[in-house]
This record gives sequence, C-alpha cells and structure tokens, in this order.
Amino acid sequence: MDILELTVGPVQTNCYIASGEGSTSCVVIDPGEEPDKIAEYIKKREMKCEGILLTHGHFDHITGVEGLVSLTGASIYAYEGERDLMMSAAQNGCTMMGYSVTVQPDILLKDGQQFRLAGLEFEVIHTPGHTIGSCCYYVKKDAVLFSGDTVFMESVGRTDFPTGSSRQLMESIREKVFVLPENVKIYPGHGPETSVGYEKQYNPFA
Repeated sequence: MDILELTVGPVQTNCYIASGEGSTSCVVIDPGEEPDKIAEYIKKREMKCEGILLTHGHFDHITGVEGLVSLTGASIYAYEGERDLMMSAAQNGCTMMGYSVTVQPDILLKDGQQFRLAGLEFEVIHTPGHTIGSCCYYVKKDAVLFSGDTVFMESVGRTDFPTGSSRQLMESIREKVFVLPENVKIYPGHGPETSVGYEKQYNPFA
C-alpha cells in the first residue's frame, strides 16, 4: 500500500492519497483545501483518482472537494449519517470561517460496509462522537486505519460542534478502534501517525 500525506488548509488538515501496490488509480481521503495541489500530485504520478473518501463533514475536511471533483471527476463517498451535516454550512463550520461550502455525497456508506477502490479493500467503521456521522476507513490487509478526527496521537476529536457527543466518542474509540489489532497504524485527520497499541497505552483521553 502506498500512502502520500499532504497537509492542507488553515488548520493543517491531513489529506491522504492512497493506492494499492501496482495500482494506477488512487483515492483521496479528506481533501480539506488546496484541490489544485492535490490534483497536481496525482497527475505527477500519472494516476487516476477513483474516489474521494470523507471521514466527516467539517469544513476543514471538505472545502477542497468540489474543486477536486472538477479536476478529477471522482465520486464522493461518505457515511450515510453525515449527509445532513455536509449539506449545512451552519453545521459544518465553514460559516465561522467566513464562507459557505456544502458537499453532496455521491455514494452513502453503511457501518461495516466493504468496498474496493484503487486496489484497496476498505471497511467502513462508524465512529460517532466528533460528529454524528464520523467514520473511519480500515484497510485490514495492510493494517491501516484512516481515523479522521475520531482519535489523534495522545488525543481525541473535540465534541463541542453540532452533533458532537463526548459519550459517543469515548464509546466509539473503545468499542470500534481499540478492538482492532494493536499493530494497526492510525492515520489521523491532524497531527502525526500513531497506532492502536500506542493509543491504548498512552492516550489520556480515551
């Protein structure tokens, strides 16, 4: 599995470009800003963007989606319970940044659903708490989890925005993330990479 990390936007969001070994296509996870920059990286590698995967609908994870779709023609994937937040500028946080953006997902995913893109087999893990429809994308074969803002290195996502819940977040981390093998590498929405085993031992919030 090949993973390229780009840091984009004013709050330093991690955007990931991922592909299976030998694949000529890729997926982009959480293009929060700078769609031109993301598309240029894909073009340089002579790859096709097969899908845009969104972990949740906050402005810093979706603002670059429309631009990237126009540049690549890729379909947008998101958890089914997050559609309303993505479609509301008031709830997704962009209004406090002084602009308006909404995203209409093309493909709505369910908890536990598996799908194949760019030579990778993804499993959807619904992890409410940061938002009601937050989800993680798990690639079991490669022991990789794209966690969005559910869990960070030695921290967790905030829950004071619309649809957030501290109780749900703790349940999601303990019952959905910490049950994965300890060697699973976590690629979060912000900050450095970590692992399930490390967070079980050192995360003071979870």
